[in-house]
Amino acid sequence: MSENKKPTLAIIWFSGCSGCHMSFLDIDEVLMELAKKVQLVYSPLIDVKDFPNQVMITLIEGAVTNEEQLSMLKRVRAGTDILVALGDCAVTGNVAALRNAEIDGDFAVLKRAYVDTSYHNPQIPKGVPKLLKRVYPLHEKTTVDYYVPGCPPTSDNILYVLTELLAGRAPQMEKISKFG
Repeated sequence: MSENKKPTLAIIWFSGCSGCHMSFLDIDEVLMELAKKVQLVYSPLIDVKDFPNQVMITLIEGAVTNEEQLSMLKRVRAGTDILVALGDCAVTGNVAALRNAEIDGDFAVLKRAYVDTSYHNPQIPKGVPKLLKRVYPLHEKTTVDYYVPGCPPTSDNILYVLTELLAGRAPQMEKISKFG
């Protein structure tokens, strides 16, 4: 990396509540300092449609629940140096994984969400990504480099991980965060 080029950061939201993104934004004024150190290249916060070819750090919030997310996860992992599972949904599946326990198949979930609760036609809407048979935490579908647990993780923990990674150090989460 050239001296003038900032490290790149991407933030992705899969099946989660966006609480992790809210914690990221709760870094408050430190966001301005972070913006001086990194280039945000992909996020729900900016209008970028395609994931870049090479990203230094990618934070992913949420569990993998559909084929579109699984495909995106594979693209992201191939183009990311350091992949971080952000929050309990990405780390364990959390609330989204409740679907794994008792609902039989993907159509039952869509029917319950879109048909039983509305006046819509019982056809699965076009454009809705096909659900996977179960919900997966990130590490069950790809290699994850670091985990930031919490529902949501604290802004201090998110900032700690980013600060350590940008300094070339491995975050020691066991020193600052207790899981479970």
